Amino acid sequence: MFAKGPMKDDIESAGPQRSLPPSSPGTAAVLAAAAFGAAPGMHPLPAAHDVEQRWHRAVALGGQGRYAAARAELSRLRREVGPTGAWASLVASTEASLLRQLGGHRVAAASDGRALAAVGTEAASHGDPENRIRCVRARCDALTGLAADSLGTGGLAASRDLLTRCTAVLDEAEDADGDAPFLRQRIRLAWVSAESALAGGDFSTARVFADRAAALASRYGSVRHTIKSDLIRAASLTGDADSEPARELAREVFDRCAEHGLIPLRWAAAMMLAGVGDSPEAVAAVNACAATIVRRGGRFVPMGV
Repeated sequence: MFAKGPMKDDIESAGPQRSLPPSSPGTAAVLAAAAFGAAPGMHPLPAAHDVEQRWHRAVALGGQGRYAAARAELSRLRREVGPTGAWASLVASTEASLLRQLGGHRVAAASDGRALAAVGTEAASHGDPENRIRCVRARCDALTGLAADSLGTGGLAASRDLLTRCTAVLDEAEDADGDAPFLRQRIRLAWVSAESALAGGDFSTARVFADRAAALASRYGSVRHTIKSDLIRAASLTGDADSEPARELAREVFDRCAEHGLIPLRWAAAMMLAGVGDSPEAVAAVNACAATIVRRGGRFVPMGV
C-alpha cells in the first residue's frame, strides 16, 4: 500500500481543519503552536494582534501551503514593521522561503538579500537581550536562506561559504546566550548543510547533518521541523544500494504530512517517492498536492528560471 493519506486529485480536506474551541488557549500560544509547535495543521487560525503573532500566522499558513494567505499576512506585517530591523528581516526571509519551496531560488535570493540587509550590521552584543537574540535569529535565517538559494542555482561553493558564516554567527551568539534560543537556526543550518552534501554527492555527510537536524528538532518540539528533518534523512538514504529504507521513511513522512495538513512537505515527499520508483500512485500524489498548492495561491517556477 502506497500511503494511508488521501490520494484523490482534490486533497483540500487532507490534514486537520480544526476551529478553536471556546476553552482554547490564548491567541499567542495557538499561533506559536501552529508555526513552530505541535499544531502545524491548525485551521482556521485566529487573527493576529501583534507583530510576533502576525509572523507566526504567516509561517503557519506557509507550512500548510496557503500561499496567498501567507503572502497577504506578510504584506500587512511589512507595512507595520518598515524596511529595517530584525522583524523586517524575518518578513523578507519568510517571503523567500515561500518562493524557494516552489522552485523560485533566484527571486528568493533577492528576498534573502533584503533580509540580510535589513538586519544590517546591528551588533548582536548590543541592545536588550530579546532584540539581540532576534537579530541573531534573523541574520542566520537570511544566511541559511541565501545558502539554500545558492544550492538551487548551482552555487555549491557559495552555499558552503554562507553556511560557514552562519555557523560563526551562531557559535558567537551561543557563547553569550547558550544554544536554546537558537535551536531553530541550528536545525535550518543542519538542513541546508545536508542538502549541500547531497548536492556534492556525499551521502554519508548528508546523513550526519540530517540526523543532527532530527535530534535538534526533537528538542525544539516543532512537528513540522521534525517531519522535514525526516524527509532530509530519507533523501540521505537514497545513496544506499538498498533503496527500501529511503522509501519507507519517505512514505512515513508522506502520511504524517497528511495527518498534519503540511501540503508542501507532502508534495516534496511524493516527489521523492516518485523519484525512487515507489509506485505509479506517487505521481498521482505529486499532481494532487501540486493542484492544491496552486489553488491556495502557490506559483511554481520552472527549473532554471
